[in-house]
Amino acid sequence: MSDIPENPLWNELAARANLSLSAQQHARLHQYLELLFAANKWMNLTRIASPAAAEVLHVADALTLLPLLPAGPHRIADVGSGGGVPGIVLAIVRPDATVVLIESTQKKALFLRETVQQLGLENVSVEPIRAEEAGRSPLRESFDIVVARAVATMPWLVECLLPLVKKGGFALAMKGAKAADELALAQRTVTKLGGGMAELVPANLIGQENHVIVRIKKFHSTEGKFPRPASIAKGKALGE
Repeated sequence: MSDIPENPLWNELAARANLSLSAQQHARLHQYLELLFAANKWMNLTRIASPAAAEVLHVADALTLLPLLPAGPHRIADVGSGGGVPGIVLAIVRPDATVVLIESTQKKALFLRETVQQLGLENVSVEPIRAEEAGRSPLRESFDIVVARAVATMPWLVECLLPLVKKGGFALAMKGAKAADELALAQRTVTKLGGGMAELVPANLIGQENHVIVRIKKFHSTEGKFPRPASIAKGKALGE
């Protein structure tokens, strides 16, 4: 595994957070992509057609989060983890972090569990539940960082993320060109759930200039009535 060439882009992105990737970490990231594409033949985990593109659009994209993570041990939740981006990538690169992958689709959760086992990631666990359930479980307000990628629009997403964030922690939503428009509709909900003013942080990934990270700091505990169960929300975002 250690004979796999290092990816210069991954090294560059890690260096932004003052990290240096080992040969084993490069090999694990490549192995993760191999497992992802093998499973994608019978399960819809990624629309990306080639491993070369996935090196940028999955791994490198996830690595743009590194400068926003705390130094030292911390807890990360990846909401709607799907195929494991960004959670598995972050777990490989930050072995000092404890990562929980939250994925309600059972076959995807099974893939995540099997992948974590094959990669030997002892710092990762999988919760096969909906984000709304997680936010009303013992996981509530237990994470320093809660991340999500390609899950929902911001008015919906913040109700899934912020109840899981501890006071003083951050929600990080990986978004595209419509992020600013979505935030305009979501800021009132952010405030209601205990968050401060949302920030748009450029991902600075070459060739993906529209990629941004929405960063929201949690200043106050979320009221116990949130997140609403899906049966009560009934298709209506909290701020509507």
